[in-house]
Parts: sequence; structure tokens; C-alpha cells
Amino acid sequence: MPISVKICGLKTSAHAAAAANAGADMLGFVFFPPSPRNLTINDAAALEPQLPMGPTRVGVFVGAGDALIAGAVKALKLDALQLHGQESLARVKAIKAKFGLKIIKAISIENATDFEDIEDFTPHVDMFLFDAKPPKGAALPGGNAISFSWGLMQHYSLDVPWLLAGGLSLENLDQAIAESGAKAVDISSGVEKKSGEKDIGLIEAFLERAKML
Repeated sequence: MPISVKICGLKTSAHAAAAANAGADMLGFVFFPPSPRNLTINDAAALEPQLPMGPTRVGVFVGAGDALIAGAVKALKLDALQLHGQESLARVKAIKAKFGLKIIKAISIENATDFEDIEDFTPHVDMFLFDAKPPKGAALPGGNAISFSWGLMQHYSLDVPWLLAGGLSLENLDQAIAESGAKAVDISSGVEKKSGEKDIGLIEAFLERAKML
């Protein structure tokens, strides 16, 4: 089976179409103002009619309130919500109950102990996303173009699907898959020509390689 791929941080219909045409399984849209990949609700509403059908549409949120999530769900007709902040178990359960969409919970990884507290989340999420813990003082919880030790994924044993994220690129994809055993990956900065600006050639090349693994 080819590796499933989520192209995250999309802001234009051209990049979304390129990702979909090249075989992306998921398209990610960020709703977090500090991010260079941020979409406003107005941006999202204008973008939606131009988006390709087929791939799962994922909204990415960091400690967001219900109003922002609701606005994004309506504007982009989202299929799933990625919670990439420090959302508590109670908050995750509340979001799941209110919106009834698939939940992807991001977990920041630095060492094996970071897997110890996720078991409580498993009945309430549809997928985990494992990303590198951001550097101290970083403005963003993800999309920082840094990786964690992929071999740490050997400590993950729960029966919930997961995405590997953090510093992935065409150059290191093979190694990341071999060391982590990932069946699905999330990439954002690795398919950009500069921060927040996607590159169609990089998107297509990454997806082509993922199909071969």
C-alpha cells in the first residue's frame, strides 16, 4: 500500500489542486493567526468553491474556540479537525461532541515519555499526529521544519492510526518511513519554496515518491 499523505498549510486553489491531482489523501488548512499559513474565515469561504473534491479536508486549530472552529467548518466544508495545541482531554471530547467530525490530535514528541499520556485520548480521537516538539520560545507548535528521532515511534503501541510529521522532505522520506514504520505522513514546510508559500513541483515530487513506498 502506498503511503498516505496529508499536504498541510494550503492557501491557494492551485496548490490544493496540484496536491489532489498528484494523489494527496488529505488537504490541511491552518486557522492560527501567528502562522504564515493562516487562513481567515473570509479567505476560506472564498477558497472553498475552487477546491478539488475527493481528498479529506482537514482544518488545523491551536487552542481555538468554538466560534472559530464553527466558522472554518462552514466556510471550507471540513471533514476533520486537527487539534494542534495543548487541548485537554475534556476539550477534545467537547469538540468531538459539538461538531461530530473526525478528530486528529497532534502530540509533540521529544523522547519516549511523551507517549505516556496519550492513552486517555484514544477513545475520543480518530487519528494521532506525531510532530517534533517545538524549540523553546517558538511561535508555532508545528511547521517548524524540525524532526524528532523517528525510531521513537517504536514506543507507540495503541491501536489508533497515526500520521508522522515534523521536518519531512523528499530527501528524508524514505529514511523516515523505514525508521518509524509510518503508513501516513504530514508535510508542510518540506514542500515550500519559502515559509508559507507552497511549491507545486515539490508537492508533486513528494507525492510521487510516497506512492512508490
